Order: sequence, then structure tokens, then C-alpha cells
Amino acid sequence: MTRLAVTRALRSIPRATILSRPPQFPRTPSFRNRAPPSLANYNTRNLSGTARRLSDDDDERKWSTPLAKQLAEAITATGPVPLASFMRMCLTGDIGGYYTGAIEKSEQNRDQFGVKGDFVTSPEISQVFGELCGLWYVTEWLAQGRPSKGVELIEVGPGRGTLMDDMLRTIQNFPEMAKSIDAVYMVEASPQLRMAQKNLLCGEDAAMSESKVGYHSHCKYGDIPIVWTETIKSIPYDPEKTPFIMAHEFFDALPIHAFQLVQVPPTEPASPSSIATITTSGPKQSKQPRTSGSTTGPILEWRELLVSPIPPFSTHTTLRTPASHNPHLTPPPDFQLTVSPSPTRHSLHLPDLSPRYRAIKSSSPSSPSPSPSSSSSTSSSSPKPLAVLPDGTTQAGALIEICPDAFLFASDFATRIGGSPAHPKPSPRGAALILDYGPGDGSVPVNSLRGIRKHHLVSPFAEPGLTDLSADVDFTAIAEAATNASEGVEVHGPVEQAWWLEGMGGRERVEQLAKRSKGGDDEEEKDKFVKDLRRSWDRLVDRGPNGMGRIYKALAIVPENDGRRRPVGFGGDVVM
Repeated sequence: MTRLAVTRALRSIPRATILSRPPQFPRTPSFRNRAPPSLANYNTRNLSGTARRLSDDDDERKWSTPLAKQLAEAITATGPVPLASFMRMCLTGDIGGYYTGAIEKSEQNRDQFGVKGDFVTSPEISQVFGELCGLWYVTEWLAQGRPSKGVELIEVGPGRGTLMDDMLRTIQNFPEMAKSIDAVYMVEASPQLRMAQKNLLCGEDAAMSESKVGYHSHCKYGDIPIVWTETIKSIPYDPEKTPFIMAHEFFDALPIHAFQLVQVPPTEPASPSSIATITTSGPKQSKQPRTSGSTTGPILEWRELLVSPIPPFSTHTTLRTPASHNPHLTPPPDFQLTVSPSPTRHSLHLPDLSPRYRAIKSSSPSSPSPSPSSSSSTSSSSPKPLAVLPDGTTQAGALIEICPDAFLFASDFATRIGGSPAHPKPSPRGAALILDYGPGDGSVPVNSLRGIRKHHLVSPFAEPGLTDLSADVDFTAIAEAATNASEGVEVHGPVEQAWWLEGMGGRERVEQLAKRSKGGDDEEEKDKFVKDLRRSWDRLVDRGPNGMGRIYKALAIVPENDGRRRPVGFGGDVVM
């Protein structure tokens, strides 16, 4: 029934919606889908007790970008910074952030997207992707009683607006739902991308006004109001609304914290000890119990991986930049990861948030035998990280990545859909669809930070502000955060993108477009369109080891219904 109902819905989309898009590379070609590089490839070093300070010779060194210089000056004043702080500055910093002006100022006529940019996303590859996303919200609208008003479309990280444009165009073929939409919200921090979205969705001549909430205009589809906000918190919580939330390749760009499990010397029996923690404002003393009593052997602790400058006059050769980072494309990286010599406020709390993280530490041997190389190169008072076993066995040296921002967004989505004690809702309504890449087997991401320049993998610490940064998404963490935030939601997935697209009737839509393109005068051009259409579809559903259909996953947050209804694309049927 699912395939038949979806196919009928797709057939209602008129011929005028056939779009011609040039073949392009996906945002995650093979280099983004390979096994992540080892931590050694990030030039990791073990700090000895104090943060490295820049010498007088460094005053004359040339940094690759203005943002790199600003970051180095900040680290000089405060010490090494968390990886999340580095990522946030690189992507959305006020001075030269990747999404906030660095590219436009340094390289004219180039943006982040497309063949001439750094990556291409699924909506840019094929119109069918956005149409199926729009259709998925139609099926949720049908399943939730066809509300006649109060529907909100919310997209976080909307890029150039291509996905929302395809979704709105598709929804227009279902007039009752189209009339139920009160507003479209676009959560976008970049002024340049906001303008690109406005031009596509509203027209270049459309006026844009500003208010305390954000920026306002009206969509070319049915004159629907569109509101741009810099944060999702600017969108009001309304228990009477039905929010349909889209997050495509959004979570992978959120800042992450990285931690390594290290062996530290035993502690003396005492009352809660005073621990010096490194914060972005410098060392801070805090009272924290280290152990419950006397410890005679080494203990295990999570230590944060921090960002610090590389030594001056370093080269790709001296840094041993791996070939996979394409050193010919960028100057030597400006920064490196270092292991904190003492606990930080993040290492004391974040790895304790989930049973999954605690299990990694508790399953590790409490006093593993250090390797000869570790014992000879590290003093007895310093942490001793030990190598992860080749078979993946958890022990000292284990690495994990945690994204607190992902918890916040997932909690926000769930609260808007299902309500919470702080934001009660009479009955759950709405849905969120998340499409991104990362492990779908419940494992915690490790070593997944990547730098992307012009469709190639580069060091994530090269040319800050000009390099795209991303990391694998922890779908299980998102599901945990959503269900913990609201008792009114349930989570389905993650499922492979290929499985979801096929379940939504994507192949039928491709063949429908191919048939409609037949006929007319220019047969050669139409044959090329059909070949490009099918090639693009095959790329989206490629289940090879590095294929988008396998690497990308889909996850849905919907109103809790005791498991009586599964969403379409996740094993469920269309409810008419």
C-alpha cells in the first residue's frame, strides 16, 4: 500500500516541475566516506603541565588566514582551546567564518556549494530528493488528521534554499496542506546565504523587512510568510502549532568535543581534591572527588583533546601530513590537537552524560601495561594514552566525540513536537526528519573530523575559515536526547538513505520524469536529461562501501503513539 499510495501522490506533480540540473559531485564523495584518519594524522601531541606559549619568534610568523591569527592570539592569552570552540569560530565566527563571509572576501564568485565550491548536497544533485522530503511531510500531515491551520515548516541549515524550494513546490500539489501552512522558518546564521535563500524562494525583487525575531518576506509559492532567524530559539514555542522540521546535513557541521581515555598515576586517600581545569578563560580550581578511597594502581580518566598552534616554520614534511590530506592543496596546517595534561570542565562532565560513554570507560582494564614507546617518551607524572587495539577492543587510549549542540537541537525538536514540563502541549503533533551521515549501528563516532576544500579532503586545521569542517553524526545520541526531552515523541531509524528513498517511491518518480521528457524536437537534449536524471538517482541510492545510499542515514522524530504507526519510509504505510 505504501508504494502504491506514494506513487499516486507523485503522479499528481505536474510536468512543469521537471527541472534540469547538471550532474554534480555529492557533498560526501569517497574521501568523506572512508574510514576516518588516525589521530596521529592530526599532529597530536601530549602537553607536559603547562600550555605552550608563542615565542618572540612567532610574532613575525605569517598565519594562513586572518581567523588563524585571531585564534592564535586567543590561545596565547588563554591556552589551548576545546575542539568545539575552534570549530565554532572556523564555521560561524564573526571574523572570517566559513559560513559568515570568509570565502566571499577571499575568493570572488565562489560559494560553499556546487561544482565551483567545496561540496554538493543531495538536493543539488537531483530534484527528486527534495520532492520526496516534501512528500514525507505530506504523509505526516495526512496521518496527523490533516490540520487546516497552524502548520510550520522549519529548516535548520538550509544552504542555498534548494531543498526548501523543492519541498514547497511539491506541497503546492496538495492544496489543503499548502493552505494550512502559517509560516516557513529558515534558521540561518549567514547573511550571504540568507540573501541567496530569499532570492530563490521569494524572488530577487521581493522586499525583506527586519524585526526582533528576524527577517521577513513572502514566498513565491502561495505568498506564504517566510521568517529567517539566526537561532531556533528565536522561533516561538506554540502548543497549538504543528511544526514540521527539516535537518539535512546540519548536525554534521555542529561543533564536537573530543576525548581520549588515558592512564594517570594513583591518587592519595583524601577528601575531595582540588583539580585544576583548563577553561577558555584560563586555569580554574574546582572541588571534585577523584576517587572513593586509596588507589594503589593507575586509574583511567577522560582527557580532552585541545587545539594549539603548531611550531613556527613547520612544513608538510616536518609535520608528516598524510597524503590523504592532499598537502599540495593547502599551506601547512596552523594548528594541531593536543592532549590536556589535566581534566577540563568538559572532560569531567560530558563523558558522563550517557550510559554509552560510561560503558566505554567501565569496560576498559583499570591498569593496562603501557607499551615501551609510551613509557619511554612520557614522564611518570603525565597521562599515558595507550593505543586502541586493532580489533577495536576498548581500553585506555579509546577516543570518543561528543556534540552537546546536537543534544540541544534534538531536545528542541522533540519539545516542539511532543511538549515538555516547561512547554506543555495538549497533544503531540508535528514531525522532524534528519538526514545526515554517521554510524547507524549505535557506535560512538571517533576520529571523524574532516576538512574539505574544493571537493578534496584536507587537514581540518589548514586555512581556518576557508576550509569546511564536518564530523560524523551520532544518531543514537540524537535519539536519546529527543526521548529524554519529551515523553510525547518516539524516534524511528536511523535507516540507510537508499532504503528511505526507495520506500518513498523515488524510483517511480525518476521513471515518471523520464517518460515525461520524451517527445519534442530536441531528442538528443532529452536523452541527455534522462541519462543525467538516472545517474543522479543512482548516486543518491548507491549502496557501495562509500556510496551515499549507505553512508547517509534518515531518522524521524514523530508524536508518540505506542508504536501503532510507523512513518512512511521507515516501514510504515500512508494513512489517507
